[in-house]
Amino acid sequence: MPVLRGSRSRVAAVMALAAATALSACTAGSAKSVSQGSSDGKKVTLSFLTFETPNLTSAYWDAAIARATAKVPGVTIKKLVGTNSTAYLQQLFASGQAPDIMTSIAPDGFAQKGELAPWSADDMKGFDDPHAGAINGKTYALSFNVQPVPLVYYNKQDFTKAGIAGPPATYAEFLADCAKLKAVGITPLEVGGGGQDTWAASYGLAATVSTDLLTKTPDWFTKRSDNAVKFTDPDFVAAAQKVADLSGKGYIDKAGLSRSYADVEQAFRDNKAAMYPMGSWFSASADKTKPPFDVGVFGWPSDAGKNIVPVVTGGGLMVNSHAKDVDLAQKWAKAFAEDKTNLDNSVRTDGLIIGIKGYTPPANVGALYQQTLDLYKKALSGGQTVPAWASVSGDGSLPPGFSDKLNAAIVDLITGRKSPKDFAAYLDQQYTAATR
Repeated sequence: MPVLRGSRSRVAAVMALAAATALSACTAGSAKSVSQGSSDGKKVTLSFLTFETPNLTSAYWDAAIARATAKVPGVTIKKLVGTNSTAYLQQLFASGQAPDIMTSIAPDGFAQKGELAPWSADDMKGFDDPHAGAINGKTYALSFNVQPVPLVYYNKQDFTKAGIAGPPATYAEFLADCAKLKAVGITPLEVGGGGQDTWAASYGLAATVSTDLLTKTPDWFTKRSDNAVKFTDPDFVAAAQKVADLSGKGYIDKAGLSRSYADVEQAFRDNKAAMYPMGSWFSASADKTKPPFDVGVFGWPSDAGKNIVPVVTGGGLMVNSHAKDVDLAQKWAKAFAEDKTNLDNSVRTDGLIIGIKGYTPPANVGALYQQTLDLYKKALSGGQTVPAWASVSGDGSLPPGFSDKLNAAIVDLITGRKSPKDFAAYLDQQYTAATR
């Protein structure tokens, strides 16, 4: 769930102060970990940057950290709680407070500066997609999880009330369903984007671009980095027009644009809207605390009638190339990522689809997670998965700093402050500025 944030000297000073304040506030809650002598007698305390969500609580991280630490003699872990954002990690590196180990942040922009330690081919041999997010042929994040981003979770009772028999098969049916929902007083789509959670506003556009653009040009991002395509090209503008039309017809709950991620999820639970474009982690949340209605899931439909599933593989642990002990940091990160209990808990608590060879999910996964997993497997076997737009990492990824501009512009697109053409032109302008 990436989030990215002018005189330059003032901004840099504020960023450094913010990073220092955030870390000093969070380290007091560090996990208690086992500290033993390693085989060669080395002992080291390593910092691990995490983040907390309604799914991934402090207790979740503490238990996972303890399990990994018990497997790596000589290591004590100091837990740091911040945000899983590129901008935040940039602040920590700039202020000299970068953690030794970090998770769920794309390596882009850090690896190119030599700030991350690469994983060897031997390290990655047990992963389904060992080259996920690779940069110049090297892998910097343990790609142990797969996430469909987004899918469409929907209120089955609302669909029944509007006379809708089931998920739409085509985009035309999707629009017709939106009209039926609105006709009986139900807002079709819930979105978010308030506070630090501006990324949550992007998922309607992400679904449309993934479905309409990346099915035709899967390497669109690499082409954009090579200036072979632009946001102002007709295919992208047409995808943006679909989002503008959804908003213009009153199909999007615009009040959600001021809500945080937690609040927008609650808005869907409170029946503010019938459909909720969100990552697969919502399935775990809904299985743990069931909404007062039955929830179904489908992939964003295409014009041609394919339910496309955008997928991001990665989000794994990375190690600072200047960690106090890079070798022990990587051993600990692998122990964390490959621990069966940690993996099972990540399935139950955050709806992850595990990308490690031979892994079997626990038998007691929730019903919505199972629906999500089945939808993903069906799309995978049918060739209907595409890269998750705006979540691509590795070669061709969005340049550092661009996502913040993108997310703010998406709000302008939804609210009508920018036309689709103006939106696309603005993105080209900001992309060029971010790559200079």
